[in-house]
Amino acid sequence: MHAMIQFPDLSPEIFSITIGSFEFALRWYALAYIVGILIAWRLAVAALRQPALWPASQPPMRPQQVEDLLTWIIIGVILGGRLGFVLFYQPGYYLSNPAAILRIWEGGMAFHGGLIGVVLAAWIFALRHGVPRLQMADLVAFSVPPGLMLGRLANFINAELWGRPTDLPWGVSFPGQAAQDCGQALGEICARHPSQLYEALLEGALLATLLLWLAWRRRAFHRPGLVLGLFLAGYGMARFLVEFARQPDAQFVTPGNPLGLAWHVGGYGLTMGQLLSLPMIALGLVFAIAALRRQRITA
Repeated sequence: MHAMIQFPDLSPEIFSITIGSFEFALRWYALAYIVGILIAWRLAVAALRQPALWPASQPPMRPQQVEDLLTWIIIGVILGGRLGFVLFYQPGYYLSNPAAILRIWEGGMAFHGGLIGVVLAAWIFALRHGVPRLQMADLVAFSVPPGLMLGRLANFINAELWGRPTDLPWGVSFPGQAAQDCGQALGEICARHPSQLYEALLEGALLATLLLWLAWRRRAFHRPGLVLGLFLAGYGMARFLVEFARQPDAQFVTPGNPLGLAWHVGGYGLTMGQLLSLPMIALGLVFAIAALRRQRITA
């Protein structure tokens, strides 16, 4: 048997309280959302309180407005994430069972849909409050990666969204019949890529470090659209790469398509996550290049 890491004894619940017939449980995934939002709030406020970070030393909005913006963003994340999952991953099922769309507690959120929801919510907020849209988009993009990292760590604790089978020494034997169904010999344990941790590192820790450094040390906010573009391109590339190691969604896996490719020709193709990431990469590069050219023109 090759070397592997046994999945630690972790519970998805931090604690639970039962009062009569009512049970309240705080889960790691919920805590990741809460802490991620709080970190994003504090990062945004800290950036707005540093006028030197912004063009002409004029922050795009007041720090007090961030709380109102967060309300819009939370709504955008929930609605966009849910509808994105419905439309991108299981449209047939939800078309036949429309009432199931509302059952968010059963799981099923898509990052790309959540991103679209955030963009629309932030756009409406900017129009209502007269906030420069590109600068506000930079501020939001700058604040997001720590929350992404926490969310992926919560995915690992929940033993969900694991990767493809691997014989690498850091492969993890995740619990559950689905995770252990790798087509291995009877009695052998299946090890999988801890793709949640790959994503936590790439789209969370590394992307957060890059954007923080650019904003604070390189005055990236002085080029409206640059931080937004680098976030979109950075997340898109990280997700595209990790998809090679991530187990695809079950609805795409068939006997003739064991890799779960959403688009393929002759056995080669792309997963749904990769297909959705390509427009992010392209759009991010457009924003970043336009921001750099704009700076050269106005410098």
